[in-house]
Amino acid sequence: MAKDTVVTNIIYGLLKKILSVDESNSVDIGEPKKILIVRQHNQLGDLLTDVSLSRAIKEKYPDCHITLIVSPFNYSGLIKNRFIDRLFIFDKTKLYSLSYISTFLKLLREKYDLAIVPVIVSISFTSNLISRISNSKIRIGPESLNGQENKSAFLFDRRVNMDWRKYPDSNVYEKSIDILRPFGITTNNFKTEINFDEEDLAVADSFINQLDFTSGDLLIGLHVGAGKPPNRWALSRYTGLIKKLKYQFNTVLYITGSSADNNEINYLKQNIPFPLGIFLNKKITEVAALISKSDLFICNDTGIMHVAGSTDTPQISIFGPTNPFNWAPIGSNKYFIRKSGLIDDVTVQDVFDLCGNILLKNSERS
Repeated sequence: MAKDTVVTNIIYGLLKKILSVDESNSVDIGEPKKILIVRQHNQLGDLLTDVSLSRAIKEKYPDCHITLIVSPFNYSGLIKNRFIDRLFIFDKTKLYSLSYISTFLKLLREKYDLAIVPVIVSISFTSNLISRISNSKIRIGPESLNGQENKSAFLFDRRVNMDWRKYPDSNVYEKSIDILRPFGITTNNFKTEINFDEEDLAVADSFINQLDFTSGDLLIGLHVGAGKPPNRWALSRYTGLIKKLKYQFNTVLYITGSSADNNEINYLKQNIPFPLGIFLNKKITEVAALISKSDLFICNDTGIMHVAGSTDTPQISIFGPTNPFNWAPIGSNKYFIRKSGLIDDVTVQDVFDLCGNILLKNSERS
C-alpha cells in the first residue's frame, strides 16, 4: 500500500472517530423550513444542472428557505435564481482571513433542518465536511458514486448510493434529483433556469442596438470557446458556418465569450470579411438575457451551453468526446450534433443544415 494511501486512511480513521454520525434508514425528513445545500465543488455547467433539485425542494416545501454554498468558479449563474434565497461563496483563498472565517462559521451555526450535498460528477470531501460542521438536524449525502466508495460517508446520517452505471445515457438534469428521490422529493420539470432582470435585458438591448440590425433580420449567437480542447469545434469550421449563415439568411451574428477566448475571437475577426458583434466578459445573467432575445444559439459542449439551455431560444450544441444524452440541455427546441468522439467529425454542412431546418420551422410558426 502506498505511503500516501496509508496516511489518508489514518486521517479518515481519526475523523470518523471525531465526526461520525449515526446512520438512519428513515426516509422521513419532516417538513424542513431551513435548508442548506453545499455545492462548492465542480464548475458552472455542473451547478446549473442542479437547478432542478432546488426547484423540486421548493415545489415540495414552498415556504422553505434555501441557502446554497457555492464557489468563486460556479456561482455566477445562480445569483438571481428564484429558487435560492441566499448564496454564500466559499472561497478557499480567504480562509486566512479571520473576518471571512467568522462570517462563514456564523452562517454554519444557524439552525438548519436539513443539509444536502448533491453529487453528479465527483465526491467532494470539502463539501461533505462543510455539511457536517453545519448546525443541521439531518444531513443527506452520497454513500457511493457509481461504485466508488465515499470514504467520508460517515459525515451523513442519511446516505444514498448514487449509481447510474445501468443507465449510461441518463441525463444529468435528471440525475441531480436522485439524491432526494428516496425522501419523496422530485419534480417533472428538469430544465435549468437562469433568472435575469430588467437591468440584464437593458444590457442585451443596448448591445443589439449597436449591431447593424434591421427589421426582418435574424439574430444568431455563437460561443466558439470551451475549457476543454477536445470540446472545441475547429475555428475554421465556425468560420465557414458563419459565412454560410450570413450569405444565405438575413442574419446578424454575435459571439459570446470571456478574455480566455481572445485567441479564438481574434481568429474570427481576421478570417471573416464582415463585422461580428462581440459580447465579451459579461455577467452570466446578461448573457442569458441576450440569448433569450436571439433566434438561434450555437455552441460547443461547455458551460455556456447550459446557460443557453436555460432559455427558450432554439439551440444547437456540438459534441465530441462527451455523451450528449448525459449533458445536452433538455427542451423541445434544444438540439445536438455528435458523430464520434472527435468533434471535428461534425461538418459545417451538418450544422448548417440543422440551422436551416430550425429557422424554417420558426418562420412557419411566426
